This record gives sequence, C-alpha cells and structure tokens, in this order.
Amino acid sequence: MSATVTIRLESELKQRLEQLAESMQRSRSFVAAQAIRDFVDLNEWQVQEIEQAIVEANRGEFASDQDVAAVFDKWGVRGG
Repeated sequence: MSATVTIRLESELKQRLEQLAESMQRSRSFVAAQAIRDFVDLNEWQVQEIEQAIVEANRGEFASDQDVAAVFDKWGVRGG
C-alpha cells in the first residue's frame, strides 16, 4: 500500500530530480521514494547502533587500551 506525501523542494533540486528520473526512465515519484527509503534505512541503522552503544556504555562495557591498540595496529594507525 502506498500513501501520498507532499514535500517542498528548492527549484534547483526539483529540476535535478526530474532530470535524474528522466535519465533513469522512472517517474519522479519512484526516484524520490527510493531516495527517502535509502535515507530512512541508513539513519534507522545509525540510530539503532548509537542506542546500542549507549546501553553498552551505561553498563561500563568499553574497549580496553589493548583492544584499541590492536585495532590501530591492524589498520596501521598510530594512536595519540
């Protein structure tokens, strides 16, 4: 099921959306819905990860100095 949503766009962004939709041979609505879907997916994931990290931090679950150093070594980064 789908629902209608009205949004305001700057005229330049609307024009870019129209050009992109045309080049993809898709409707403006399809392209906008896909962009919103991708944005929501990404941001939901980030918020969930942050919330989980806060729960862990509140429990006192932190990486040890040795754990951090091992990750830095793995990636060839020198810690401060």
